Amino acid sequence: MSVLVDTSIWIDYFRGGNDSIQMDFLIDENLLATNDLILTELIPFLKARNETKIINLLYNINRFELSINWNEIIDYQYECLKNGLNGVGIPDLIIMQNAKQNNCEIYTIDNHFLLMKDILSVQIYT
Repeated sequence: MSVLVDTSIWIDYFRGGNDSIQMDFLIDENLLATNDLILTELIPFLKARNETKIINLLYNINRFELSINWNEIIDYQYECLKNGLNGVGIPDLIIMQNAKQNNCEIYTIDNHFLLMKDILSVQIYT
């Protein structure tokens, strides 16, 4: 089992926040997963802070290949809108699709994922 760790959790973890309490367990058990979209959201800020060691560690995490099915993304966005969930960004939909494709949970504190949980049957790591 892998857990796709969303950008929101990584940021909380790097800041020593309380919302990423399960990260040490996931790291110790080698259950973390990422994808290129999440890395693209994280790495520029880490580069700006000269965090080379953290960047290298992130590149060594199990990485899911992105295989974007745009028609499915359109359907997901439609379902969100139909259910009154406005403002879900395409990156969140792609991350959610990637988690579903790899049959894993998403570890997140991003409210969009929590709201999509029931609409799109997203598995959220708790």
